[in-house]
Amino acid sequence: MAGLDVAQQLPDADTCALLDRLAAELGLSVARKKNGRSILIRADGTDAAPWQENYPYAERLAKKPYGLAKRSLQIELLKLQRSVKASGDRVLIIFEGRDAAGKGGTIRRFTENLNPRGARIVALEKPAAHEQGENYLRRYLPHLPAAGELVMFDRSWYNRAGVEQVMGFCQPQEYAQFLHDTPDFERQLVNDGITVIKFWFSVTRAEQLRRFIDRQVDPVKRWKLSPIDLASLDKWDEYTRAKEAMFRHTDLPEAPWTIVKSNDKRRARVEAMRYVLSLADYRDKRHDLVGQPDPLIAGPVLALPEFGPDECEVVLPPVPFSRIAHNGQSSTSVLQGRRKTSSRTTSPADAPVWVPAAVPSGGAVATVAISTALPAG
Repeated sequence: MAGLDVAQQLPDADTCALLDRLAAELGLSVARKKNGRSILIRADGTDAAPWQENYPYAERLAKKPYGLAKRSLQIELLKLQRSVKASGDRVLIIFEGRDAAGKGGTIRRFTENLNPRGARIVALEKPAAHEQGENYLRRYLPHLPAAGELVMFDRSWYNRAGVEQVMGFCQPQEYAQFLHDTPDFERQLVNDGITVIKFWFSVTRAEQLRRFIDRQVDPVKRWKLSPIDLASLDKWDEYTRAKEAMFRHTDLPEAPWTIVKSNDKRRARVEAMRYVLSLADYRDKRHDLVGQPDPLIAGPVLALPEFGPDECEVVLPPVPFSRIAHNGQSSTSVLQGRRKTSSRTTSPADAPVWVPAAVPSGGAVATVAISTALPAG
């Protein structure tokens, strides 16, 4: 439990001082109660309720309706999984967002009732030295979904656009190369038959701070509080600029970003599940239960902008990823040309071959080649 060891070594007094300072910068203060809990309060002593900041609802989703909606949607996810397995489709869902935005909790709700033989979670450690540079994107190829699989990335190659760039863990040229390569890389994944769904979980600054305070005082959550996490709190604006640059370069018609407002974790989980299900047509789908995602909670970058309309480019709305007929066979869809294999994971020998292009000095767009053809014999 290396993460737990690191968290236990944090200087508790220094951590408290940092959280107090960050709260003061927001015009708030941390009230530490005798029962061990802490809350953010305003100058007049009232609860700041930071989750309400820029949030479209005045009340959180209550526990009972949340439980009912979650169960119904999890049953629909099982139906989707069966249809994906029957048709040999390959679905990749990427979960990104700031620290403590609710990604891990949402992934757990996605997978807690799925068949583990057809659903995987991928959460890679930081890249080794040989996985830097032009090998950076290649390290993810063996983890892509095989035929009939749903794979969820708990963070992904977009670490390079966020924490690695902000914290100086990659070189400027490596960052530029990433922004140049990623659009073609993802287009080639889609062209090869992989559905790519990208979520960005959006949490406000005060609510993120509240969640960090909760981690700091809760022994079972303290392992989530690393020195890098604490440093990220002091670099909110830098992460915002990095996120905006990422959206400009990688919000693609073939693989668009979907913003999920996650100040209310329950609503975020339900609407993320609903979004995925709304894109698919599968056997015995309950359209009345799935419906469409709440447009105030989940939607494209332009509908739920993370920055001003004059700062972003127009992108097309997401394309439904599957038109799976009721007999279990897939009709014409963006998933044609799927790779057929019975293996649960992609072995290194069968992994796609991707050749990164050099960043052109003259501004010309280079091409990238990717192939998932099975080796001869």
